[in-house]
Amino acid sequence: MDRWKSGDKPGMAKDLSGKNRKKLSKKSFALPGKRKYPIPDKAHARNALARVAQHGTPAEQRKVRAAVKKRFPSIGKKSAKKS
Repeated sequence: MDRWKSGDKPGMAKDLSGKNRKKLSKKSFALPGKRKYPIPDKAHARNALARVAQHGTPAEQRKVRAAVKKRFPSIGKKSAKKS
């Protein structure tokens, strides 16, 4: 038995049920026409990048990366390595 409720696991994004997903505006999706890859918060945006890298076409990958960068500019920035 899982001792954590859905979305309560440390480091996990809030659970996005079908009901809550339907409430999201189009701008909360990386591909709004298809309502694919929800990006309502940073955790979901990171997950969208991972999922599209696994299952998306090259065109979808470009669109999702652009949508995530536009909504969350801090995601994907490389941090300077300390020597």
